Amino acid sequence: MRRSRNDRRKQIYENEEQNPLTGVANLFDIAMVFSVALLVALVMSYQLPELLSPTENITIVKNPGEKNMEMIIKEAGEPVRVLDMSENKGTGTGEYLGSAYRLPDGTIVYVPGDGNETGI
Repeated sequence: MRRSRNDRRKQIYENEEQNPLTGVANLFDIAMVFSVALLVALVMSYQLPELLSPTENITIVKNPGEKNMEMIIKEAGEPVRVLDMSENKGTGTGEYLGSAYRLPDGTIVYVPGDGNETGI
């Protein structure tokens, strides 16, 4: 008795169990690849590839000079820290590190101290 090709294919595929969730797993993989690509595109659009590098240090200041100013600090090998700035003044004693000056164009320049000054 002679079998046709379709009969052979049908016999091969009948032996395998059909799992309806195999397509869902593929959709999950596609969604993960898409989300990583979207994240990389977002970082590149802000021209901050340093955020993806584990060895780079970066500090971002959000809303500079405003009441809700925040500093985002990423250091190599450390978790990302977010510092909220406040209007409260600190008190106590400490070591003189230098002076900061605001220029007419709004930039701030830090001048390190020579260590001869006394504490605060």
